[in-house]
Amino acid sequence: MDGKLHVYRRENSRFWQCATYLSGRNYRQSTKETNIAYAREFARDWYLDRVAEDRLRRHGVLPTPPNSLVVIPERIAPRRSGEKTFREAAAAFEKEYAAMTLGERNAQYVASKGRVIRLYLNPFFGDLAISEVSAGRIQDYRLQRVTPPEEPQRVRFVSDGRERIGKVKAWKRPSRQTLHNEMVCLRQILKSANRKGWISALPDMSNPYRASGKISHRAWFSPEEYKRLYEATRERAKNPKKERWREECEQFHDFVLFMVNTGLRPDEAQRLEFRDVSIVEDEATGERILEIEVRGKRGVGYCKSMPGAVRPFERVLKRKNGEPTDLVFGLVQRELLNAILDELGLKKDRDGKPRTAYSLRHTYISMRLMEGADIYQVAKNCRTSVEMIEKYYASHIKNVLDASAINVRKPKPARQRGARAGETASET
Repeated sequence: MDGKLHVYRRENSRFWQCATYLSGRNYRQSTKETNIAYAREFARDWYLDRVAEDRLRRHGVLPTPPNSLVVIPERIAPRRSGEKTFREAAAAFEKEYAAMTLGERNAQYVASKGRVIRLYLNPFFGDLAISEVSAGRIQDYRLQRVTPPEEPQRVRFVSDGRERIGKVKAWKRPSRQTLHNEMVCLRQILKSANRKGWISALPDMSNPYRASGKISHRAWFSPEEYKRLYEATRERAKNPKKERWREECEQFHDFVLFMVNTGLRPDEAQRLEFRDVSIVEDEATGERILEIEVRGKRGVGYCKSMPGAVRPFERVLKRKNGEPTDLVFGLVQRELLNAILDELGLKKDRDGKPRTAYSLRHTYISMRLMEGADIYQVAKNCRTSVEMIEKYYASHIKNVLDASAINVRKPKPARQRGARAGETASET
């Protein structure tokens, strides 16, 4: 306020205070806020009230205080009778969400909502009335999450029913996806409160400084890199570093070939059972392929593989000789995958993105587009949307661009061509 308002904190206090000097008198008051963003907001309103009172005193409407220092009594924000706090709204949402999504969402994903509420949302919004969660406070929350704390944070944990403080935790800026997940949880809480009639409308939760996202691609293996990968896994299967690892290395080699020829997600391959896979002869191509009944995050879906997935599956079936209900692959061998990628120098792509088992799925999609497959059919076979394919894959595959359709030249008019021919003849 043009340097007339000061917000400060004393060494022996955790609360911020505000002070101003008007008409020869000092005014100060505790904001009762530990968050600097809330303290600044409180101080602005407090300062405007003091300016209004000072104007009334100068016009004789209010009496002049006898002392030069005026300490204003603490002001508690009025709360409407029966209004719910954010903490109460979050508890109601958590109970409702767990009951309504039982059996439909992953249990760990449901539990993550409670973790976000407990660690991040409640400490910031918990004591506020649910109607006070405005667009400004949501932006303050974003700012607080990406700003390093003034004091080092210590790990808090519960032991023997008591909360204890452990070692100092190094601050790490949350990723874009982490903040997105927190905003999703916050929006769901506010929507739940809106359905219950606790708030009349949802505040604007858009990020005011976010432009259109940068176009990026998923980490995948180019044809040359994929060849190096499967040759390395094949060599590891033939000559494992230890004999007792032979079966695991053979299994991993078949896993890589199977994933790049089916496009399954790692969690879908992890749940895959022998009864879910059938070897059939495709009527359209006359080739032997796999028909797979997939169970994953999108529920039950179906996939038709490339012919290259048949031989790896037959080898796994022969190796395990399993029952129909046995898992084909089980847990992904992340340690072996990372070890081979590190040996080949392929752990990260040129943009620094780490390659994981998911990169095998991305490789399948990219290679199908490079071969000219229909985007809609690829999306259906991978149980995703055409929009996702176009956003993360099609815009980065040069084979999708048709040069004959791009390099179109407008034909020149016949009169112009005839005139130029006549000029050439007259010159000669």
